[in-house]
Amino acid sequence: MISVRGDLTMAQVRQAIFEALGEIEDEYNLRHSRNVTLFVNPTDEFGEKVILRDERGKALSRVTKKGPYRSAAEDYNL
Repeated sequence: MISVRGDLTMAQVRQAIFEALGEIEDEYNLRHSRNVTLFVNPTDEFGEKVILRDERGKALSRVTKKGPYRSAAEDYNL
């Protein structure tokens, strides 16, 4: 489990997660993962809780991705 504590900007969170994953890869020889779940507690710059909303104003509860963007070169083995 990776836990990042404190009031951080998203850039700081992204960097901390990147560093933690790199450490796990290097120190524990992790090479693959089946699924990843990341819980984010969104706040404003004052540390107050905020609710993320989609373009229709509906509260955002989940973002699901099927992995990283694949380029056309990857799709056509170029």
